[in-house]
Amino acid sequence: MVLDRISLVLVIIGALNWLLVGLFKYDLVAGLFGGTDSLLSRIIYVIVGLAGIWCISLLVRPREKVK
Repeated sequence: MVLDRISLVLVIIGALNWLLVGLFKYDLVAGLFGGTDSLLSRIIYVIVGLAGIWCISLLVRPREKVK
């Protein structure tokens, strides 16, 4: 499903951002979009968070058999 793949990509981007924060104290989203308090950064954070919530469904959904 397309939404699953988009969500996974967003979650991976979020995870890489957290890696940068943990290793270098650099928030890439804030750096690109004007700081942690900017509206655009907050929108990105919300979208990535919603993608993470969607990815929870991947854990509980039955797998489709590949033909």
